Amino acid sequence: MSQSHPRISKAVIPAAGLGTRFLPATKATPKEMLPVVDKPAIQYVVEEAVSAGLDDVLMVTGRNKRPLEDHFDRNYELESALQKKGDADRLAKVQESSDLATMHYVRQGDPKGLGHAVLCAAPHVGHEPFAVLLGDDLIDPRDLLLQRMIDVQQQYGGSVVALMEVAPEQIHLYGSAAVETTEDSDVVRVSGLVEKPAREEAPSHYAVIGRYVLDPAVFDILRRTEPGRGGEIQLTDALQQLAEDEKVGGPVHGVVFKGRRYDTGDRGDYLRAIVRLACEREDLGPDFRTWLRRYVTEEMQQR
Repeated sequence: MSQSHPRISKAVIPAAGLGTRFLPATKATPKEMLPVVDKPAIQYVVEEAVSAGLDDVLMVTGRNKRPLEDHFDRNYELESALQKKGDADRLAKVQESSDLATMHYVRQGDPKGLGHAVLCAAPHVGHEPFAVLLGDDLIDPRDLLLQRMIDVQQQYGGSVVALMEVAPEQIHLYGSAAVETTEDSDVVRVSGLVEKPAREEAPSHYAVIGRYVLDPAVFDILRRTEPGRGGEIQLTDALQQLAEDEKVGGPVHGVVFKGRRYDTGDRGDYLRAIVRLACEREDLGPDFRTWLRRYVTEEMQQR
């Protein structure tokens, strides 16, 4: 039966990771600031939160992440220079990021894992349900995953995770969910979760991707959660406890996502994301697609 639950208004974006897969580019530049065409990856994520109605955004950062704060702040010198040049288009792009949302920041002092990063958000979130968006996962803005997750949380309460079906040989890269069907074709009941299981130990091929809508009860569980895989406090372990006993913080459901997702934490997928998004841009796509076809044709002829 459909129920009414507190409306979600806050989003948390963990962004304290070191980005070691992109060294040396991330030695002095946060991985979240790497451009996807002409916008940093993190801006796509904030835009997604805002599009779902969440304009109160807390970013959990770490050392050397000051450029993230600067990007979403005003740059009066640059804006003044663009105004004097009469460059209204670029001025609008510069101001867009600072006008997107009400931004807040907290530092994760020690790199203790995703669960610990989420726990750092507790004072800001309080006793409300909230969304968590990982900066490595870009969801195409035409696919309203987060909005669907919020709707499911409004219906069932508790927590909601985003799931994608992946190849068996890839499941060890993700958290894996044991699921039960519901009356909605894209919604499942999550009965268990395992963080990065071996292929033969995975309860399913449904992988948890970087979107969550969480009941605030998760904070108390995270405070008691011991370090797990990799010596880190795993959010998956806390969600497992919520799935086992819904009296603690409601049930855990999953929204099965079949849309367009770009894993910008992987170098290959990062490049594919740039190509795909550039091809679809009205201002870049026509010329870029022409060049790409010619390039691929020439490469095939040489092989």
